[in-house]
Amino acid sequence: MSSSTIDRLRLDGKVAVVTGGAGAIGQVYGRALAEAGASVVLADLNGEGAEQAAKTLAADGRQALGVRVDITDRASAAHMAARAVEAFGGIDILVNNAALMTGIPQVDILDLPVDWFDRVMRVNVFGAVVCAGAVKTAMVERGGGRIINQVSAGAFMGGGVYGVSKLALVNVTVGLARSLGPLGINVNAVAPGLVENEPGLRSLPADHPARAALTAAIPGKKSAPAEDLLGTLLLLASPAGEWINGQTISVDGGWVTRL
Repeated sequence: MSSSTIDRLRLDGKVAVVTGGAGAIGQVYGRALAEAGASVVLADLNGEGAEQAAKTLAADGRQALGVRVDITDRASAAHMAARAVEAFGGIDILVNNAALMTGIPQVDILDLPVDWFDRVMRVNVFGAVVCAGAVKTAMVERGGGRIINQVSAGAFMGGGVYGVSKLALVNVTVGLARSLGPLGINVNAVAPGLVENEPGLRSLPADHPARAALTAAIPGKKSAPAEDLLGTLLLLASPAGEWINGQTISVDGGWVTRL
């Protein structure tokens, strides 16, 4: 790979906002974007956690800011975007990583209380739309940008409300790509498989019978740490991925395959 190709994966001078930035994957994403040269805003409902994660990056010489955000509230998302612009001059990248995954009642979808159904859809789908709307103007002012939605292999498995919400976000990704593409804003999604971190293991413990059944269906690597998502993230965020729009890229060892 030539040096010019490597340079196209750099994010020097870019500003990236990562929602769910205090969480396990959010912190991994934030560090990777910062190491690629971006100034990073870590935004989370857990404002103290976001600020601490940003301080850790700053201690390593990175440009980082922690912000509290409720992604389901338009005023809160607008404040997040304004803080990013105030601190770093604009917004080029949004990673819609925040989601509700753990804590959802493990019951048949027919038995799920309506308030839980509404809550999951509001956070996992509407929240991404709200944040995209919040950064749109700032991205247009910079000549374009990248929005990367975090979906899941679970979107393509059928079953519970989490998968339903993530499949809806796949559809949102396509819709946003069509509406924002003419403005120079590419919108894509990453669909991770079984991620080896604390939230993933809480959702599906290592000794759970379902995990063995699921991994048996994966032809390649069965599971991986969040760091194995970073190649796809940086491709979609960087100039190297400028021709990719409206796509969902599965990073799951071949668990989900589509013709």
